[in-house]
Amino acid sequence: MISTTTGSLATSKISGGWLNGFIGVLIFSGSMPATKIAVMDMSPVFVTIARASIAGLLALAVLILLREKRPAKSSLWSLVIVAFGAVIGFPLLSALALAHISSAHSLVFLGLLPLVTAIFAVLRGGERPKPVFWFFSALGSLLVVGYAVYQGINTSPLGDLLMLAAIVLCGLGYAEGARLSKTIGGWQVISWALVISLPLMLPLIFVFKPVSLSAISPGAWMGLAYISLFSMFIGFIFWYKGLAQGGIASVGQLQLLQPFFGLALAATLLHEEVSLNMLAVMVGIILCVAGSKKFAK
Repeated sequence: MISTTTGSLATSKISGGWLNGFIGVLIFSGSMPATKIAVMDMSPVFVTIARASIAGLLALAVLILLREKRPAKSSLWSLVIVAFGAVIGFPLLSALALAHISSAHSLVFLGLLPLVTAIFAVLRGGERPKPVFWFFSALGSLLVVGYAVYQGINTSPLGDLLMLAAIVLCGLGYAEGARLSKTIGGWQVISWALVISLPLMLPLIFVFKPVSLSAISPGAWMGLAYISLFSMFIGFIFWYKGLAQGGIASVGQLQLLQPFFGLALAATLLHEEVSLNMLAVMVGIILCVAGSKKFAK
């Protein structure tokens, strides 16, 4: 009876992890289109600083309101890694990339994110996927790199490199945050990471603020609002909790859905072209990550 109950609780926890992870991915899917809209009228650096500052102030207010205890000193280094990867690194590099490439093109690179997250789950989270997992990981990576090289004439090599670097830092931030979420909680991780970033981000707003705020379109402000509130804070609450509950490498595969949701938004909101080649590459990536998911444990 005890073992049955324990098994049921474990299954329920894993199911909850997948549900929370799905909600997080759904929220993140609007990040690239919303960022693209924002950088049309604002510099990528300002967009990065503003989104981190707005989310950081919100996180600080929530921590104070709920009287949350400060994290232990042993957790500070992990929080710095989360801040470097998820709060500053990925937002800045992806925003810079979107100044050179379309949001639809950037979404192809997100197909690499589950693999990168799983790699950091091994390096930082102690998870141990089966050897066959790495075959699918390498094959998926080759598909993305091959597509970027093939499309080099029609896109920006700089934009592609920036997106690749952004994905690496994002995977690091995801895995480290998920590992830490098991001890201090999902929303606490992103909240403290944002608060740690505030002393750096807030002063820089005045350094990089646009010359004329009136010249910024309402759409750009809405894009900034979305990535500040949802992509930078609310989405992480569900995402980190899901990764902690269901396993970083396993639940991380849900990120495969993000390019599809994002492409739909890019085509609808930005009227960007979604080519058959792009869809074919993403299908190939999905097959590779489906294989890696099977051998994640």
